[in-house]
Amino acid sequence: MTALLNKFISLILVPIFFNTFLPFIHIASIFNLPEQVISLSANGIGSDEDPVFLTAHRGVQAEAPQNTIPAYEKAVEYGYYTAECDIQLTKDNEWVLNHNSDTDAMFCEQAEISECTLAELKTFSYKTGANFWKYEDLRIPTLGEYLDVFVGSDTRPQIEIKAENFDMLYKIIDEVKARCMEKQAIIITFNYEQLKFIDEMNTGIELWYLCDTITPEIIEKAEALNSECWLSPDFASNTAETIQLAIDAGIGCSFWTVNELEDAKMLYDMGIRYIETDIFIN
Repeated sequence: MTALLNKFISLILVPIFFNTFLPFIHIASIFNLPEQVISLSANGIGSDEDPVFLTAHRGVQAEAPQNTIPAYEKAVEYGYYTAECDIQLTKDNEWVLNHNSDTDAMFCEQAEISECTLAELKTFSYKTGANFWKYEDLRIPTLGEYLDVFVGSDTRPQIEIKAENFDMLYKIIDEVKARCMEKQAIIITFNYEQLKFIDEMNTGIELWYLCDTITPEIIEKAEALNSECWLSPDFASNTAETIQLAIDAGIGCSFWTVNELEDAKMLYDMGIRYIETDIFIN
């Protein structure tokens, strides 16, 4: 029944929806308008001599749908330091970009990514995201397609592993190495065992340990890896005291997700120079 419903949506409803002569597209545009990006330097935060190094959270989702190629092309255009993506594993063991393990939030079709092949997912149509209706033939990107955006640029791809998988981690490394991006790419995850697994591969790829609240235990685990490992903490879960723990330990930190000017200024004044954002540019 679900398969039939998905076919009806993709073959009947989506073409109707995307017909610009009908009112549906205008309704959709009201709810998916681009946001105005905000310059930190224009608001007195950072300078050419002492900049903030920004990560585009899921790409520049203020101007294009999150985790899509246009969102990352925007990140390169704006000169972000890094651009973060989320990767999930398909039924046929291909890494694709999507924040959730299912497609419900972003696509017209509803399915678990782990239960679909790449070919099936490539037929799915986006239903939301800034300006989504403007990008023709927008489809879920593979990890390789995402990495290709950054080849030859100064923006670093930042790959967040979402699937609780170990067997296919080597494919991530292979994709990075195939483009000679070992010094450019960053791999991040909440799963410390995955970090250890990759660390033991001795790939030369920079690792970041995603966490909520910074604790001495979190810092100790990051420092225990052979590779230099940064922390990527949740800004909302931390206080000035917990942030100071990381500063005192001398461990690199990039905080997510910072979208308020006063928060960016507070971090900057504390000496933090790396933040992840949906809205800021330098």
